[in-house]
Amino acid sequence: MQKLLFVCSRNQWRSPTAESIWRNTNGLKVRSAGTSSKARKTISAVDLRWADVIFVMEQKHKNQLKAKFSRLLEYKAIHVLDIPDEYRYMDEELIELLKISVTPFLHII
Repeated sequence: MQKLLFVCSRNQWRSPTAESIWRNTNGLKVRSAGTSSKARKTISAVDLRWADVIFVMEQKHKNQLKAKFSRLLEYKAIHVLDIPDEYRYMDEELIELLKISVTPFLHII
C-alpha cells in the first residue's frame, strides 16, 4: 500500500482535489494537508512520518516543509508539481493537471 500526502497552502482547493481523485484507488492511501496555520488541516509531523511520497503544489511548500521538518524529510521523496493557486476544488483543469503530474510516480499493485 503506497501512502501519498498532498500539500498546498490552505488545504482548501488543490490538495483536497488530489486527495479526492485517488482516495478510492486500490493500492493507495491518501491524505492532504496545508502549510498555513489557517489551513483546513495543517500539516503535522504525524502526516510526514505516515507518508511514503509527498506531493507539494509549489516549490514554496517544499521550502516551508524543509524549514520546519528537515529531519523528518531526510529520506522522503518530495515532488513539486508546479500547480499554481488558481483553481477551485475539483476544477476540471486542475484534475487533469494533477493526473498528468502525479500518475508517473504511482506504483499501484
